[in-house]
Amino acid sequence: MSRTKSIVPETQGIKYAGSKRKILPSILKIVADLDVADVLDGFSGSTRVSQAFAKGGRNTTSNDIAVWSETFATAYLMNKEPPKKYREILDHLNSLKGCEGWFSEHYGGVDHRKKRPFQLKNTMKLDAVRDEIDRMRLNRVEKAVALTSLILALDSVDSTLGHFAAYLADWSPRSYHDMILKLPKLFVSSGRNEVLRGDIFDILQGRSYDLAYFDPPYGSNNEKMPPSRVRYNSYYHIWTSVILNDKPKLFGKVNRREDSRDDVAVSVFEEFRRDENGHFLAMQAIRRLIRETNARYILLSYSSGGRAAKAELCDILNTDGRLVRAEEIDYKKNVMSRMRWTNEWINSDGKHLEYLFLMEKK
Repeated sequence: MSRTKSIVPETQGIKYAGSKRKILPSILKIVADLDVADVLDGFSGSTRVSQAFAKGGRNTTSNDIAVWSETFATAYLMNKEPPKKYREILDHLNSLKGCEGWFSEHYGGVDHRKKRPFQLKNTMKLDAVRDEIDRMRLNRVEKAVALTSLILALDSVDSTLGHFAAYLADWSPRSYHDMILKLPKLFVSSGRNEVLRGDIFDILQGRSYDLAYFDPPYGSNNEKMPPSRVRYNSYYHIWTSVILNDKPKLFGKVNRREDSRDDVAVSVFEEFRRDENGHFLAMQAIRRLIRETNARYILLSYSSGGRAAKAELCDILNTDGRLVRAEEIDYKKNVMSRMRWTNEWINSDGKHLEYLFLMEKK
């Protein structure tokens, strides 16, 4: 089968542990010559893959359980207006004078006695802007654009390693900058796109697609790593609070939301335990995911750090279909090569590799 050269469109997103920005060329290349019109991005995260599919002219459904991901997807996939339409909204928000409120109390800092993710001047601006957005009577897309711009602005002045499970001891250079809302890199959506927020197994019921792309939030292979270190809901709890503006009860040194506790925010795909037969529960979830997906093609993204074994993943991919293509991406060398099945293909040489598995369902 011939391989069609794919054009990689520009996408935008926050600093994100699971971002697929670097491997977008590989994702688009592996599906370039497939006859697919309707695509599901089942775990959309920062929405870069959803943006790329939608910009490429495919009818794209973006789904994630995170409310901030839903907001990003709404801004990028559901916009039908010229982007300049939103400048007046952002100019108004930028003109507001900062004030101390809930975000400043819990996340703004002026010295090093308490490690905080933002300098106080920027959380004061956040407090003023966020409450004003709720007062402006914006429609769904307008509000999503304003909130997306706000999160992108905050992401550019944070003092973190890219997530909110821990904060830097010393202020990052970027944290000294003033937070300014800028127009996101929007495009006028021409496709029949849809934005959902829900459990993937609920979303799959009664829906069909030509292609489903899955990048589940897999847990680590490290048996000693506590599960709280790999759960995305705890990594990005502040973005949830910015979107909801619900001023929730907080806990811990980094002021996490109560609903981001490990015994509340549990994803089966991040599960570190095994069943009675010794199989990882996360891998059993992937088996169910593939079985219940009504799509001609499924593209699965998987990391060499995920909880998988060659035999088990091979069995999962071939039970309900056939493996069409597999690609291996070396993050450090940025080299893609044809996947080779070996006895120990997962992390066999200590490298951090990403794998793309394209299967055609029976």
